Amino acid sequence: MMNTVHVSHVGRVRSVNEDSAWIRHLDQGYILGIVADGMGGHLAGDTASRLAVETVSDDLSVLEPGLSEASLSAALSDAILHANEVIYRTAAGDEKLHNMGTTVVALLMSNASGIIGHIGDSRAYKITGDKVVQLTDDHTLVNELYKNGQISEEETHVHPLKNVVTRALGTDEDVSVDLYPVILEAGDVIMLCSDGLSNLVSSVQMATVIGQSDLPLSERADRLLQLALLAGGDDNITVALFEMPAGPLSVVEEGVES
Repeated sequence: MMNTVHVSHVGRVRSVNEDSAWIRHLDQGYILGIVADGMGGHLAGDTASRLAVETVSDDLSVLEPGLSEASLSAALSDAILHANEVIYRTAAGDEKLHNMGTTVVALLMSNASGIIGHIGDSRAYKITGDKVVQLTDDHTLVNELYKNGQISEEETHVHPLKNVVTRALGTDEDVSVDLYPVILEAGDVIMLCSDGLSNLVSSVQMATVIGQSDLPLSERADRLLQLALLAGGDDNITVALFEMPAGPLSVVEEGVES
C-alpha cells in the first residue's frame, strides 16, 4: 500500500498561506502529488499556487492507463506549461494579480516508477534509510552563484538574496520545465516541500524523522512541520510524503492544512 500524506501551515510570521498542495490516486492507476509556493503577496500568491494545482491536476486526471515513461513525462510537462499559460493570462487580465507567480514541484507515479516536474525552489527529495538525496535543482540566484563557484555552500544558507527565484510558473509567457525520472524500492520515501520547510529543516533532521517507519506517515509529516515552526516558521510550510511499501500497491492518503 503506497502511503501518502500532505500537510500545510501558514507559519509563525505570514498572515496568509500562499502554498497549495494536492495528492490523489487517479482512477487510471497513477498517483499524482503537487506542491506549489505562490509569490506576489496577498491574493496573488495564493491565487497563483491554486491555479497551478488545479490546472495540473485537471489535465492529468484524464490520462490514459498504461502510458510509457516517455508519455507520462510529456504529459506532466504539458500540464505544467498549461498552468504557466493560465497563470500568466489570469495575471495579465487583473491588475491586482500583476506579476503573480508560483513554484511547482509535482510527482506522477506509475507503480514503482515516476516523473518529477519542477520549476522554482520548492524541492523533491528521496529518502532511503538514513540517506537523503535532493532530486531537484533550485532555480534561484544563490544556487547559480554557488554552481559558478562564486559563493560557498555555507554562504547559500545565509545569503541576503537566497529567496530570489530565477524561474517561476506564471511570471513569463514562456518557461521550461525540469523533469527527473525516479524509481522507488520498498521503504523509500519521496518528499515534496516548499522552501518554508527546506530552509529550516536539515537533511539530517529529515532522515531522522522520515526514517521512523514505526510511526504513521501523517505523524512524521507533522513532526517535520513542527521542526520548521520551532526553527522560526518564517514562511508558509508545506510537505507531501509518498512512502513505497513492502507489499502490493494500493493507496492510503491523508491531508491536513492549518
